Amino acid sequence: QVQLVESGGGLVQPGGSLRLSCAASGSISSIYTMGWYRQAPGKQRELVAGITSSGRTNYADSVKGRFTISRDNAKKTVYLQMNSLIPEDTAVYYCYAFISPRAYWGQGTQVTVYS
Repeated sequence: QVQLVESGGGLVQPGGSLRLSCAASGSISSIYTMGWYRQAPGKQRELVAGITSSGRTNYADSVKGRFTISRDNAKKTVYLQMNSLIPEDTAVYYCYAFISPRAYWGQGTQVTVYS
């Protein structure tokens, strides 16, 4: 049984920062891609950032230059450093990990950017 446990969400003012963490546990041989999606109220879930096991990253255009994704393969953990947050970043953030042959999801963590 694979589990992804997220932490680090919360309330922050515009311009502030948060760091999300997601740790994978369970019977895991190797994790390929890890990353983050988000879903705002009334909107579809969208990719925020992803990172491969070799460290290659990709970002949504809306977060480039503000968010940084990283991972610690030994700890089976992925991080999302979010800087210069804006109200449009308000959403539930979901961690994912592709562990062959399927993807796994975390339970979600709320990020609210308020004025």
